[in-house]
Amino acid sequence: MSAILTAPEVDTSAAPIPGPKRLFIKTYGCQMNVYDSERMADVLRPLGYATTDEVEAADFVILNTCHIREKAAEKIYSELGKMRELRERKIARGEARMTIAVAGCVAQAEGEEIMLRQPAVDIVVGPQAYHQLPELLTRTARSRGERIGADFAPNEKFDALNAGGPSMRGVKGYTAFLTVQEGCDKFCSFCVVPYTRGAEWSRPVTDVLAEARGLADQGVREVTLLGQNVNAYDGEGADGKVWTLAKLARALADIPGLDRIRYTTSHPNDMSDDLIAAHAEVEALMPYLHLPVQAGSDRILRLMNRKHGRQKYVDLIGRIREARPDLALAGEMIVGFPSETDREFEDTLDLVRQVNYAACFSFMYSARPGTPASTMPGQVPSAVMKDRLKALQDLLTEQQVAFNEAQTGRTLNVLFDRKGRHPGQAVGRSPYLQSVHVSGADHLLGRIVPVKIEQGSQNSLKGVLVGA
Repeated sequence: MSAILTAPEVDTSAAPIPGPKRLFIKTYGCQMNVYDSERMADVLRPLGYATTDEVEAADFVILNTCHIREKAAEKIYSELGKMRELRERKIARGEARMTIAVAGCVAQAEGEEIMLRQPAVDIVVGPQAYHQLPELLTRTARSRGERIGADFAPNEKFDALNAGGPSMRGVKGYTAFLTVQEGCDKFCSFCVVPYTRGAEWSRPVTDVLAEARGLADQGVREVTLLGQNVNAYDGEGADGKVWTLAKLARALADIPGLDRIRYTTSHPNDMSDDLIAAHAEVEALMPYLHLPVQAGSDRILRLMNRKHGRQKYVDLIGRIREARPDLALAGEMIVGFPSETDREFEDTLDLVRQVNYAACFSFMYSARPGTPASTMPGQVPSAVMKDRLKALQDLLTEQQVAFNEAQTGRTLNVLFDRKGRHPGQAVGRSPYLQSVHVSGADHLLGRIVPVKIEQGSQNSLKGVLVGA
């Protein structure tokens, strides 16, 4: 999004807005958007904003958008229509005017269009600019009717966030996301990320470690490192040298209280030897890896511009499993890519059988405007894609159920992070990212304890405390 009107510097050191203010954020899409939404709440807290789950009670509404899936923008416009009607009802009741903002990747890609199509929007802010929300909000309050958009580089965003120190970040619970890398240089032909998040950029090591220590000080036991291509991480260390994700993981594992490390999302071409070795050597690095391949046909992979072939992916999985035999592999598949034949779809099914996933996301191809794939010949009919998706998901479900059922009888260390639906029940995470339900464990929140698994189903496990 090119800036529609870039806000000048505004003094935000003034006293917080008087009276209780409520912030409602609706988050779409990926885990990085979840992280971004949490940080938006952080930067607005000094202005007196507390989060609410009730949009009707909100003074400030932010739609933090995702541009990956089909018709993403149209869904946002539909939601904005509802927000406009809600604001009009509040004004009719004599309540204060509700401010509406669109953030995230749809804002980045279609900022000017949003301003033209939906007059109810006060602020449009891309994913690299949400640190400017206090200034933008203050300006809209001073000049009601002026509508503002902004766009900045990611290093400016993180510099601004880091200015508040690690304690600035509010944390709920015992697990947390931590963005370490943004952007993508891969330019897969179906993907909008390089256009909405920009080029690959890695946060400096000292900043990442400082934020991780702050999380651990607040009771976080497990951190998930986030990036569009997280295993391409190449942040600068205090010594001026480049650190890999593997070296960063080893340093994070030394932080007291931080017992578990995960990362997502990865690209096969960035799965380095030292990262594979870290999976074998770093106890805190969980035996779970999300490594998308997207298709099983070499021709389709070339059209996708994935820059790796089927056999390279299979060989890579073999090397990783040799280093960490108990590793649970998660993947990602797209069916119905332009010109995909029945035979090439069968190649995808064959690859899934060969790899054997513990979990896998799967989608029908959806054309994203501006991407090379959107104008490719041979767009596959929707009915064909639906049939292929069902066949793929049936196979993936079979594999996921088999993996979960195979945990029956095993003892797994579980991090309990929330209460269950039943009295006394707690729910935690296994090393393989499965939800584990255990009765009589609600006093163990925040602790990692051994659990004997009694039953595995498609989406979760049930167990008992060892010795109970």
